[in-house]
Amino acid sequence: MPRPKGAVTLATVASNAGVSIATVSKVLNGRSDVSSATRARVQDLLAQHGYVGRRPETVVRESVELFYQGAVNNYSVEIIQGVVVAGQAAGIDVVLNAHPRHESSATDRASRWIRELIAGGRRAAIGITSELTDADLAALARARLPLVVIDPANIPEPDVTSVGSTNFAGGMAATQHLLDLGHRRIAYLGGQPTSGCNQARLSGFRSAMEAAGASVPKNYIWQRDFLYDDGVAGGTVLLDLPDRPTAIFAGSDEVALGVMEAARARGLRIPEDLSVVGFDDTQVARLASPPLTTVKQPLREMGAVALRTALRLAAGETVDSHHVELATTLIIRGSAAAIACE
Repeated sequence: MPRPKGAVTLATVASNAGVSIATVSKVLNGRSDVSSATRARVQDLLAQHGYVGRRPETVVRESVELFYQGAVNNYSVEIIQGVVVAGQAAGIDVVLNAHPRHESSATDRASRWIRELIAGGRRAAIGITSELTDADLAALARARLPLVVIDPANIPEPDVTSVGSTNFAGGMAATQHLLDLGHRRIAYLGGQPTSGCNQARLSGFRSAMEAAGASVPKNYIWQRDFLYDDGVAGGTVLLDLPDRPTAIFAGSDEVALGVMEAARARGLRIPEDLSVVGFDDTQVARLASPPLTTVKQPLREMGAVALRTALRLAAGETVDSHHVELATTLIIRGSAAAIACE
């Protein structure tokens, strides 16, 4: 059949097919209430006429839910990029959403959340440093929706799959670097005590200090959160001690920058008067003044591993371990220096 001149409309296709415009519209929208013979006839005519609607037909792609709690910061941006790039490679859409920590009814909120995920066609869920309730875990299990958590904010159940880094080894490396520079009065300023990654970094700190025979006064440990304001608050307390530390190992780069600001407010120079080591190696570490010595977490790769693991679980495959740890590396820059004397 020759293609008519001018713009092709639904009315043209409907007239040639001997059906209503509504039927053509149903075929375009993938509706099921059209007979197979009519559908085939309409689709052939659409192709012959080269019909292009106002919008191309929607292509439904598989997706995963990537959720977080609190503010998006440099740490989470790196992980998000890793998940998204891995999703693109796998042909999977990544949908980013905030996941609130508290509501009046945890069970109702969890059930509502899962219903939304299922309605959205999610194959799996990935959480970034998220604190999940028992209700969340139970609802995910009932829906058989795989879950992978990156650096969980609370200690996960043994069967919850998680991805992290060698936090203990990183904590040891950061502390050993300060010890090698001659420091013995070293404090730790980290995240919430219930956080698994925080516990591991603190344990690495304590292990290195104990091996060196260096004592850790109780007031040299400050645990609040991994944010800049917590670094300022904790740094203020630690640096106002009568016997203040000469070095601080911060549990994140943001905390380290907060400590550096608290030091500057007191007229202390970095690294001449105070050495600071961070954790993460986000962009702010490189932009700090002086540039921050820090423990590098492979954040983008952690995100990619989480995405690939979630897809394996969604496909019914088994994983070798419920917890994957990627190697950390100490990056030496300018915020820590040797101490002349103790």
